[in-house]
Amino acid sequence: MNPTNILTIVLFLVSIGLGYYLFNSIKYKIDEEENISKSEARVINKLKMIRDAQLAFMGVNGKYTGSWDSLLSFIDTGKIFLTQRKEEIKMLEYGEEVTTVIIDTLGSISVRDSIFSQRAYPNFNLATLPLIPGTEARFEMWASKINKSGVMVDVVEVRDTKPVDPQRRESNESNIKKPLRFGSQTSITTAGNWE
Repeated sequence: MNPTNILTIVLFLVSIGLGYYLFNSIKYKIDEEENISKSEARVINKLKMIRDAQLAFMGVNGKYTGSWDSLLSFIDTGKIFLTQRKEEIKMLEYGEEVTTVIIDTLGSISVRDSIFSQRAYPNFNLATLPLIPGTEARFEMWASKINKSGVMVDVVEVRDTKPVDPQRRESNESNIKKPLRFGSQTSITTAGNWE
């Protein structure tokens, strides 16, 4: 064989190796992005469940809870009252209106049947609610009161402590690049940073 043929074969083999390497590196990146998206979708779904439970807890107790035991107990045995609101407006002789609000309690329904029904969350498992999907770590949950314009208001924040995406860090300035969470420790919101 002459040197030109040998060089052609070597370059052909090198180009096949380079093509295979490029294909695998691109495929790895695409697969990694897909795995991150799937994992984050499971985390977001769990955060939505926790947010629903916190909002129900707030509606019944007048405050959020920072305790997993309290929240899980509320979901398991708590009741939400069904009420009917009526307003009666009465005109007085001199043209002013008096509004009377009547709230009737019609009954109650368990939190589990109301919020976490089989239709809404078919695979709901109370024992795993605090756990971040794919890990044994728990979501970090914080609830307290803060002063906003001289008024004490209740706030809640629940966040993912083990983000799958390595780019999600607390040090990021943009809220959408921080670990997945809903609520805030400094403002009155229950919005998630994925919304």
